[in-house]
Amino acid sequence: MDITREELCDWERMCAVVADAELWWEPGTAVGYHAYTFGWIVGEIVRRVTGRPLARVLREELTGPLGVADELYFGMPVSEHGRLAPLEDAPGTEHMFAELPEDLPMFRAGPKSTFPTAELGNRTDILAADIPAGGKTSARAMARLYAALLGDVPGVRPVSPERLREMASVAASGTDRVFGNESAWGLGFALGLPDGSARKAGVFGMGGAGGSFTYGDVENGVAFAMTKNRLTPDFSAVTEVIGIVAAEA
Repeated sequence: MDITREELCDWERMCAVVADAELWWEPGTAVGYHAYTFGWIVGEIVRRVTGRPLARVLREELTGPLGVADELYFGMPVSEHGRLAPLEDAPGTEHMFAELPEDLPMFRAGPKSTFPTAELGNRTDILAADIPAGGKTSARAMARLYAALLGDVPGVRPVSPERLREMASVAASGTDRVFGNESAWGLGFALGLPDGSARKAGVFGMGGAGGSFTYGDVENGVAFAMTKNRLTPDFSAVTEVIGIVAAEA
């Protein structure tokens, strides 16, 4: 994908780029995760079905009813940017990133300039654009979202119990063609925890660039979210916190 940072902020341009992209494999024969690509495919479907921008649908259909409309955004109004904790890269991250080979599959999916670093994530245009990946959020808002999916928020049930079971069950699995890790996926969510455990045990969620992580545990009724503003290349911090939560659950 040959795009610039500025183009990331252009919805029509990015949808056109994704639509023109050549498939890496025959659908159904492999798996690969790329947040930008996935986000614009799903986001454009939502826009065409509803006739509304994705950020507006998010606010009106989900975060508003959940009471977290001012804590979870795709495109965040500039007037709200002062509430954000600035991102920072962990020491050594920039050097490690610079040494990565240019021919890695993840850089074929998107150029290095668009990889989620602190410098990119702190840009005013990136924060304000309706980019359907890399949301601006609090841990509280994400935990409440997963609690609602589990059926624990009175009056708000985004999905049925039947759909929840599908979301938390394996729909596809295998070696990720973009990042190289072993993965398992439900409908729209990764399955399991960052250490690779619970991959088939009804634990669904998503890891974020920099080491943030969210998940819902169907069996134990746990909704978990941890957000970080210091970006690290691993999930060591969140794995430690998840262990503490598991011990108390």
